[in-house]
Amino acid sequence: MRKKVVAGNWKMNKNLSEAIQLVSDLRNGLDSFEPNCDVIVCPPFTNLESVNTIIKDSKIHLGAQNFYFKDSGAFTGEISADMLLSVGVEYVIVGHSERRAIFKEDDSVINLKLKQAFTKGLKPILCVGETLEQREGGITKEVIKNQITAALKEIPAENIANMILAYEPIWAIGTGKTATPEQAEEVHKFIRDLISELYNSNVAENLTIQYGGSVKPANAESLLSQPDIDGALVGGACLQADSFIEIIKSA
Repeated sequence: MRKKVVAGNWKMNKNLSEAIQLVSDLRNGLDSFEPNCDVIVCPPFTNLESVNTIIKDSKIHLGAQNFYFKDSGAFTGEISADMLLSVGVEYVIVGHSERRAIFKEDDSVINLKLKQAFTKGLKPILCVGETLEQREGGITKEVIKNQITAALKEIPAENIANMILAYEPIWAIGTGKTATPEQAEEVHKFIRDLISELYNSNVAENLTIQYGGSVKPANAESLLSQPDIDGALVGGACLQADSFIEIIKSA
């Protein structure tokens, strides 16, 4: 049975002292019960090392929000996989809609990042999702299929066990709108069937597929109770320890 995974993407929030406070509160809160899920926090680069020190030997895993697909070199402002590994990072978000839309990362770049993550031993959280225009146009599944197929090009089946796939409808990210549990489940089931076609049913059944898009304590339980939703990639609600803990409890 797949274990649920709840990850918090802090985005460009929290300076160092705020990060230390948040993750300390989170660790203290989680010490009071035994989560029935894996917990990941993804702070900004500047906070990774300090956060790792606080969560060491705890129930919390460390993730990064981005990285570059080269080992090293003249790439001003970029961070390599080895740099992330050196400060204790286990997971890395790849293909988030904000990276795609704002920073113009296309499917070929996302594919290169996935390959580099697997080569280096990082566990990628691959994000896919459609815009409101695409959903209203009835092409959600076509968009998701194209994103996943391109991202996983030339990636062997054995690597899929070391990744998480996150379905994040773009129209629901940071908008307060959320896909209904039924809408989310329909796409998650489609994704699992697609992975079965691309690889096999065993790979598909064991793949963790998270939902992301305005996940809050109020809607977490109804979303996470769906058969093909294996956790949540949380944005705004992870910036307060209490609300993030409530989502973790729902899982």
